[in-house]
Amino acid sequence: MEAALKALRKAPPTALFGMAIILFYVFLAVFAPIISPYGETEIVGEQFEDWSPDYLLGTDNLGRDMATRLIYGARNTIGIAFITTCLAFMIGVTMGFLASTLGGWVDQLTSRVVDILMAIPSLIFALLLLTIFGTSMPSLIIIIAVLDSTRVYRLSRAVSQGIVVMDYVEVSKLRGEGLWYIMKNEILPNAMAPLVAEFGLRFCFVFLFISALSFLGLGIQPPTADWGSMVRANADLITYGILTPLIPAASIALLTVGVNFVVDWFLHKTSGLRE
Repeated sequence: MEAALKALRKAPPTALFGMAIILFYVFLAVFAPIISPYGETEIVGEQFEDWSPDYLLGTDNLGRDMATRLIYGARNTIGIAFITTCLAFMIGVTMGFLASTLGGWVDQLTSRVVDILMAIPSLIFALLLLTIFGTSMPSLIIIIAVLDSTRVYRLSRAVSQGIVVMDYVEVSKLRGEGLWYIMKNEILPNAMAPLVAEFGLRFCFVFLFISALSFLGLGIQPPTADWGSMVRANADLITYGILTPLIPAASIALLTVGVNFVVDWFLHKTSGLRE
């Protein structure tokens, strides 16, 4: 704990700014039912009402409070992106470690499958799969996680290939330790720094990917609040000089910038570089 506080005191302003943004968004996601003035799907007024004390950001195309939808959008969009990123890492890291540890036909087979998946544009592939399997929440999470796990696989395989040849891994094999023990206790701790940094970057990509799918109508489905679908549903207001649709878009951009600030600082800190 003391070491963490010491590291935070030495963190640059950009990293502290990014942490503050992340904590603020986490606060909104956790306490959304408490701090939001209305219900997530509650119709409280007329369509496209102006900003007022009753409706801080006006109402949307159905008369729902935009501020409430924005708060619940943080919970839904960030929560689903976080779950999807965790699942992608579980798949990608496991397969990458297996490929580098076993080698041979396992490495060749998994690498060629990943090459095929990565050769197809992710957005087009996701739109095709969501059209086939439907746009339910489980389908959305699984499809995006599988597609994104290919990037995690490439990194985890590359990192672990430099670790499996180390003496301590050979000693573990000579002791008769099993495959899962070696992956969990020898490879994973030594590959943690780049994987943690990659987790932050992958989260940003998944977060933006889900928002893009929602904007196209195949992501998080109504009436669930989501920032991408909020931009699409209220885009006509921009024609009349009303900036309400830009607020969820700015929320997406702000979180992405904040996470990238923290990831940049973490990469610099773990790389051993000095100013």
